[in-house]
Amino acid sequence: MPDLQFNIEGAETVAHAAAPMLALKLRITSQPSDEAVHSLSLRCQVQIEPRRRHYTGLEQDRLYELFGAPERWGETLRSVLWLHTSLMVPGFGGEVEIDVPVTCTYDFEVTAAKYFQALDEGEIPLLFLFSGTVFVRQEQGFSVEQVSWTHEAAFSLPVRLWRELMDRYFPGSIWIRLQRDSFDALHRFRGRNALPSWEATIARLLREADEGGAA
Repeated sequence: MPDLQFNIEGAETVAHAAAPMLALKLRITSQPSDEAVHSLSLRCQVQIEPRRRHYTGLEQDRLYELFGAPERWGETLRSVLWLHTSLMVPGFGGEVEIDVPVTCTYDFEVTAAKYFQALDEGEIPLLFLFSGTVFVRQEQGFSVEQVSWTHEAAFSLPVRLWRELMDRYFPGSIWIRLQRDSFDALHRFRGRNALPSWEATIARLLREADEGGAA
């Protein structure tokens, strides 16, 4: 089987996609270069590696839900699974660059979204783990080999890129998912109080909660 090496060389937002999506630029190198790969069925697991960056005080506050108090981060700051994705890589010899499409969620029940939103600037440290099946044409048919999970590549995704993507789909807003019963109760509260928007509804509830606490 050819010796495959994987490297993530960049990322960009995908324009006009139905949902927020990034295209990660994956370069695959095959050695020896004269042994052509007929096709590659590739699976990719993407993990967030929070230990690989520094955090400001505000970022630490926002990450409390995920990792607890900063003094405990030596124990709690662990890798977080972001996603699994897969794709078919067409035949190539030597090397090829291909886009890995990654759909991003703004659902704050998802750990990765909570982590990304907590960061103000800098980079998101990622680790890509690759596996799959390699098909190589032989004189008589094809040989089929497996790509083990030992193939990996580190990449730092700019926080700015993720924020630009979310601002394109959700300009000036945050997406929060509610259980249907909670939404119905919130809807009734809005109607009874003739509130003009959901923003005004939440502001009214927060004000009443503060006044109740002060009392």
